Amino acid sequence: MPILTRWYIRTSFLYLLASLLVGVAIATRSQLGLPAVFGALGPVYFHLFLVGWITQLIFGVTFWLFPKQKDEALNWERTGWLAWFALNSGLLLRTLAEPLTVFNPGSIWGWGLVLSAFLQWLAGMGLILIVWRRVYTRDRTRR
Repeated sequence: MPILTRWYIRTSFLYLLASLLVGVAIATRSQLGLPAVFGALGPVYFHLFLVGWITQLIFGVTFWLFPKQKDEALNWERTGWLAWFALNSGLLLRTLAEPLTVFNPGSIWGWGLVLSAFLQWLAGMGLILIVWRRVYTRDRTRR
């Protein structure tokens, strides 16, 4: 298993743990008298779970299972690491900016959400760049 795949999968399990902890905090907020900021963590929980765990796990398995072309040895790995960095920095920025935007509407944190979405989009484009050729090459030869 490539080291890039291991990083994606291990990181995905960290996000699973984080999302479950945030879910517990949301569920027990009123019973434990936690601050109001915990009420604004619904979108954070959703993104940690869906983007952090599920999407990251899919990225890792995709890099592992789709066969590489002979002439793309270093290019795909570099793009994969850039996608990992973009996905995780975007997700961590979202985790910070989401509740801050709720409590400070119209602040600079709204732009943090925009940057977060852009970084996650870049990660998706990185995955497509890597996998598209692997899928397309196989389909093109079978017409």
